[in-house]
Order: sequence, then C-alpha cells, then structure tokens
Amino acid sequence: MYSRKSGLTLGFHGCDEDIVKSILLGKELIKHSNNAYDWLGHGIYFWEGSPSRAWEYANTLKNNPLQATSPIKKPVVIGAIIDLGHCLDFLDYENLQLLKTAHDFLIETNIKSGKPIPSNKKGKESSDLLLRNLDCAVIETLHKVRRENDLTPYDSVKGVFWEGKEIYHDAGFREKDHIQLCIINPNCIKGFFLPRSVDLKYNYV
Repeated sequence: MYSRKSGLTLGFHGCDEDIVKSILLGKELIKHSNNAYDWLGHGIYFWEGSPSRAWEYANTLKNNPLQATSPIKKPVVIGAIIDLGHCLDFLDYENLQLLKTAHDFLIETNIKSGKPIPSNKKGKESSDLLLRNLDCAVIETLHKVRRENDLTPYDSVKGVFWEGKEIYHDAGFREKDHIQLCIINPNCIKGFFLPRSVDLKYNYV
C-alpha cells in the first residue's frame, strides 16, 4: 500500500562527457546495467541527491578503465528527475522481509537444480562487498517470482549502503555512505539536466 512513492527525487549519474551530450539531446538513455554483481539488481543506476559522489565514482572509473563498461575520458555528472513509482525500498522493514524470503527461495531452488549459489565478494583493495552477485541474484529472484504470480512489478529499487573507511575513529559514518537508486522502468525518468554551481550572491533555496 505504501510502496508507491509520492513526489519526485533527484538522481545523479557519472559518465563520459560525450554520452551526457547525447542523453541531453534525447539521442540515447543511460545504459541499463545487467551485470551479475549489480548491487540492486538490473536497471539504470543513480546516486540519490549526491552529484559529488556521482563525479567521484566516474573519476574512479576514468583512472581504472578496466572497471568501466564504457570508457570515460572526461567525467561529467548528469542529473535526472525521477518518479520512483512502485518502489522496492530497502529502507522499509517489510521489504527486507521479502528479500529474506526471496533469498531462501533462491537457495532452495539452486540446491534442487544443482546450480551454484552466488556469493558476494570484497574488492581487491577494499573490505567492502563490491561484487554483489548474491544480492543481485536474490533481487532478480524476487522480481521473477512477482512476474510469475502476476503481481505488480516494481518500477525501481532503493537501498542505503555503508561503504568506505570510517570518517573518524569509532564513527557510525563511512566516507562513501550513500543511497542508491536502480530504475527498472525507464518511464520513471521524467527528464535530465546538467547540475548547476551555486551562486554565492544568494541564499540556498
């Protein structure tokens, strides 16, 4: 009943300058991610409310081109106005229970069929779980079960993640904490824009 989000939210995506131009002209859309390790399943990814994090991520991919699915020569951030619609929001306790049920179903199904069970893995130089094959498989299982039972499909997925080093000793915050959005239904994206710089002559609005 409360999974349909009201209002609009702002998402930010970092990519190469040439791609941004093409998106703003309506010639293409941000690439739909279908990696087995996607954190929130398959879809179009945004950082909610954080253009700085989007730029930092794109700049990281520029400096580590083997990690990027598309080459990034000049990192640029593009903003999107998004209606999350029917959202699988993992900040909602009830949805976490759905996720657990989907996990149990995936494990049972894979054991019966003899398929390997995916696992989440840490990055080479990180203690964070950067390759989330298990989480991706569980979320995609949940989507599949809903389709097979003619339940309303989700338009988007939303999750909060604690990532990176502690910003100070014994902190409850980490340097890369963020909220991530995965848009399944591209019609949720109402428009794109280039983020502006602040005009310091005026107050924030």
